[in-house]
Amino acid sequence: MAQILHIDTATSIGSVCLSRDGQALETILNTDQRDHAATITQYIGELMKRHGVTPAGLDAIAVSAGPGSYTGLRVGTATAKGLCYTWKKPLIAISTLQMMAAGMQAQRPAEDVLYAPMIDARRMEVFTAIYDQNLEALLIPQAMVLEPGSLDNFIAQKTVIFFGDGAPKWQMLLGERTNTLFPSYQISAEHMIPLAAKAFAEKDFQDVAYFAPHYLKAFYHPGKSNIR
Repeated sequence: MAQILHIDTATSIGSVCLSRDGQALETILNTDQRDHAATITQYIGELMKRHGVTPAGLDAIAVSAGPGSYTGLRVGTATAKGLCYTWKKPLIAISTLQMMAAGMQAQRPAEDVLYAPMIDARRMEVFTAIYDQNLEALLIPQAMVLEPGSLDNFIAQKTVIFFGDGAPKWQMLLGERTNTLFPSYQISAEHMIPLAAKAFAEKDFQDVAYFAPHYLKAFYHPGKSNIR
C-alpha cells in the first residue's frame, strides 16, 4: 500500500489528510474559506512533520478535483500540482462529489440506498450526482437548477440520501417525501482515501502539467459575464 497526501479545498471547509496503507494518520480542517490559500501549505507541513514523513516518503498526492468553489479548486489544484512537480510525485484527482459519497457511505453504509451529494452553487442551483453502493455514478456530476420533480425517478426507485451544503435548500423545496434522508455531513479530505488508494493501485495518475479542475460551469462574478 501507499503513503498519500490528500488535499481538499473545493468548498467552504478545507482539509488536508495524510494516509498510510489506506488508513488516515491525521486530518486537519479549516472552516474559513477565505484562508484556504494561506493555511493549506502550513497544514501540510505540520502533518508531515508530526508524522515524520519527508517528501521522499510520499508515494502520491491526491486532490479533490471538483466541482465546487472556483477559487477553492484553483487553490487546491495549484498546491497539489506544485508539490507534485517539486517532489516528483504522481498526481491523483478525485471527484469531489464521489469523495463525498464515499464519506457518507462510511457514515451510513447500506445496500439498498443511493447517495446524492449536493454542493451549493448559488440560488437554487447545486452541483450534484447520484451514486450507488459501489460508488458508480447513476447520474453523472453536473450543475443542476433544482425543481420539485428534478430527481423523482431516483426517489421512486430507492431511498436516496441527500447531503452536503446544497442539500438544505433541496429539502425545503422537496418537503416531506418518502424514500429521502437528509443526514448531517462534514466534507473532509479523509473521505477520498479509499478512492485515492484504488487510483494509486491502478496507476490512474493525471498529467501534472495539463490537469485542470472539473469546474462544470463558468465562474460567476457580479457585474461580469461568462468569465472562465
